[in-house]
Amino acid sequence: MNAITMVIGSICILMIAYRLYGTFMAAKVMKLKALDEAQKTPAHSREDGKDYVPTNKWVAFGHHFAAIAAAGPLVGPILAAQFGYLPGLLWLLIGAVIGGAVHDAVVLFASMRQNGESVAEIAKRELGPVAGFCTGLAMLFIITITMAGLSMVVLHALEHNPWGTFAVGSTIPIAMGVGLYHRKTGNLKGATIVGFALIMAAVFVGPYIQGTFLGDLLSFDVKELSIILPIYAFFAAALPVWLLLAPRDYLSSFMKIGVFVALIAGVFVVNPDIQFPALTEFIHGGGPIIAGPVWPFISITIACGAISGFHAFVGSGTTPKMLDRWQDIKVVGFGAMLVECVVAIMALVAATALQPADYFAINSTPEVFKTLGMETVNLAQLSQAIGLDLEGRTGGAVTLAVGMTYIFTEIPWFSNLASFFFQFVIMFEALFILTAIDSGTRVARYLIQDFGGTFYKPLKRVDWVPGNIFASALACFLWGYLLFSGDIGSVWALFGVSNQLMASIGLIVGATIILKVADKRRYMLTCLIPLSYLYVTVNYAGYWMVKNVYLNTAAAGYSVLNAILSIIMLALGLVIIITAVKNWMKNWNRPAIKLNNKTA
Repeated sequence: MNAITMVIGSICILMIAYRLYGTFMAAKVMKLKALDEAQKTPAHSREDGKDYVPTNKWVAFGHHFAAIAAAGPLVGPILAAQFGYLPGLLWLLIGAVIGGAVHDAVVLFASMRQNGESVAEIAKRELGPVAGFCTGLAMLFIITITMAGLSMVVLHALEHNPWGTFAVGSTIPIAMGVGLYHRKTGNLKGATIVGFALIMAAVFVGPYIQGTFLGDLLSFDVKELSIILPIYAFFAAALPVWLLLAPRDYLSSFMKIGVFVALIAGVFVVNPDIQFPALTEFIHGGGPIIAGPVWPFISITIACGAISGFHAFVGSGTTPKMLDRWQDIKVVGFGAMLVECVVAIMALVAATALQPADYFAINSTPEVFKTLGMETVNLAQLSQAIGLDLEGRTGGAVTLAVGMTYIFTEIPWFSNLASFFFQFVIMFEALFILTAIDSGTRVARYLIQDFGGTFYKPLKRVDWVPGNIFASALACFLWGYLLFSGDIGSVWALFGVSNQLMASIGLIVGATIILKVADKRRYMLTCLIPLSYLYVTVNYAGYWMVKNVYLNTAAAGYSVLNAILSIIMLALGLVIIITAVKNWMKNWNRPAIKLNNKTA
């Protein structure tokens, strides 16, 4: 197979899904047009100028896409390429349309119907205090693990990399300037042009600061970055959303989408062959990257890009407080997920365009690679052109950078720019992840305020400044401590299980709301079908990891802490699903709630 066939076919499927299934979800299941006629969105009804701010549809899209598209759609498909190109491609397309886009839209819908409250608060209101407590606790576990895990990827991308640090750091004052200018003038077009031009200037100036005083000043080691990242996240979580978080994510989305549009163009020009087979010998397990079999681990390794519980944090955190109209849910919730799927497919193309032996040499330790009986093909030439020894650079981030560099440098004009493209993609990946870290930390702040508000009521108010500062600082401390101490091992598998458990919880909440408001009970199947698959998958994967890895002293990922965290999260999920099923049985025959009921 060649790459063009994969890319064109995938984009066509996703466009048709958006036009047909997305319209069905918006018009029939959620009845968004009727909602626009019946009531205001929370951004209008609770406008406070800080968190609840009516926002242009495309700015909200940019924020939401930038927040949900973190390391997952970049790293997950890279690691899953171990199984061949077909399992990852099928899961991305089926999972995104049937699962991910539905999940993101219904969570956003459910949160907006509850005035922008978190999934935990919705679960408490709809399923009772026990389910609400379990959901909140699970969310706090998951968001802490997620923030620490994502930050670990950033550390190694920016470690002693002044170019990347300068480019990424420049987005902060630029975004604040754009936010202030747009707030004062309302001129989004002018703010966008100036802001994007400044960001691109920072990217291209970056190489020239290396070796200078400023370059030395911006060269940080892992421990220093472990302190800097939580400090930045504190300000992103505590400051008004229009000042830093929303404009930074909005501007970052241009670079994110732009890079992948460039990659798509590069694929059309170069048309590289997919070097990987459809299925590899590792589909039954025993692979050097992912120890488990293709099922359930294809759906655990690839979360963002197909379906991701992390999106529920954003969809019930910042975004529902920003949408100007109810009908914007289709573009922002359903649409952004499908765009993220395209990003993940392009990452899969970049990985599988490499020779399999080169791919495994990068993603395996040298000791493990020797046992595979493979000989590298282009790796030596790529290492020389990039100026970096690529063997044994596990984790997926370097593989994506190498794959994209390989495609770009096949274009004659760019053949001598391998090192530039490689460093640019590494910086681009860091920017991708940081936009999720700042949004995720703000969501963690909301969760802490929800929890703490049970014991001290003023803390629950998102407009109370002391509460905001306290909750933001505590959220940063929780994941910052894990980041600094480096106590999380086998983080991607742990992240995958916890993340997909959160997606199951999001679908449970979405199904509960749809049961209340939909005209036809069968519309609930839009959530129940992906929920059934995902819940079985995540529980089996959790059991497999606990038995074969976390509590196996002979395994490289042996970790009693990870086993305890996994068992706690799966137990919380069991309580939630049992409570939800009882609720569904009780309310099955009740009539749908009218659209003008604001507490529905």
